[in-house]
Amino acid sequence: MTEKQKELLRNLVPIFTLLILVFGIAAYEPGFLRPANLITVTADTMTLFLMASGATLVIMLGSIDLSIQAIASMTSCIVAAMLPIFGGTALLFALAAGATAGVLSGLVVNYLRIPSFVATLAIGGIMTSVAFWASDERSIYISDADKSAWLNWATGTTGGMDNEVLVGLAVLAGLSAILSLTRFGRLVRAVGSQERAVVASGINVNRVKFLAFVISGFMAGLAGLVMAARLGSGSPTLASEFLLPAIACIIVGGTAITGGVGSIWKTFVGALIIAVVRIGMTFVGVTVFAQQIVFGLVLVLAVAMTIDRTKVAVVK
Repeated sequence: MTEKQKELLRNLVPIFTLLILVFGIAAYEPGFLRPANLITVTADTMTLFLMASGATLVIMLGSIDLSIQAIASMTSCIVAAMLPIFGGTALLFALAAGATAGVLSGLVVNYLRIPSFVATLAIGGIMTSVAFWASDERSIYISDADKSAWLNWATGTTGGMDNEVLVGLAVLAGLSAILSLTRFGRLVRAVGSQERAVVASGINVNRVKFLAFVISGFMAGLAGLVMAARLGSGSPTLASEFLLPAIACIIVGGTAITGGVGSIWKTFVGALIIAVVRIGMTFVGVTVFAQQIVFGLVLVLAVAMTIDRTKVAVVK
């Protein structure tokens, strides 16, 4: 089998997996295939996709971002607390806070030379503390007036399509363009594949990593805004259950945990797979707590299938 055939097979497996799951649930519940229901499922998936989309770039580098759920919770608290006072400016504050968290992760990883899982775990803890401080350790309700005035872009409809879907598609197109058409995107793949060769060519690898963490923080912040808009509140624990599904949807979509292989559209498909698996488990009566076990098993299986063992001579 040639490399092109292997690449085609890797691209098709997530799509076929999604189709098998969708038709499997449809066999159990025929109404699942109604167009309106499929659009609703897609809309419900967008917050997970938004949170995972930026982290996809980090994982393609061979690193990982474990702070995304804490950043999303933090930005939900910031926007909920600041909307009544600052109006639309609160959205900018929240997104800036998410990007700042990414900046901190990038600085710690690049200049303190701390492994990304330790650095982002620590930054996530700091962001959780900021969320508790901003919310005064409670959920903050967002009034209907504030939602209508400033958050309708994430909860309303445009041309009969849920705005969450439109936001997700815009992010999918934008990040895909960055990854495919820009020098930064090409370097993300190159660093993930052969970092030493890129360093030897004189390219500033630290800058590439730094930008990837900033984008990851920004996208996690955007996910927090959409979650706050949908739920009508901000909370320091709003996204606490999203880290495992977010990482799982990246890997299930076909992005290798060892870096170099992946794309944003694969994460989009992976997010849909995770959403359909969750729906299927709900239909058969699997509890929310047991679902985390399933996601953990799915993540292990996906890593086992996608990992490039030539880059991991010794498992530690």
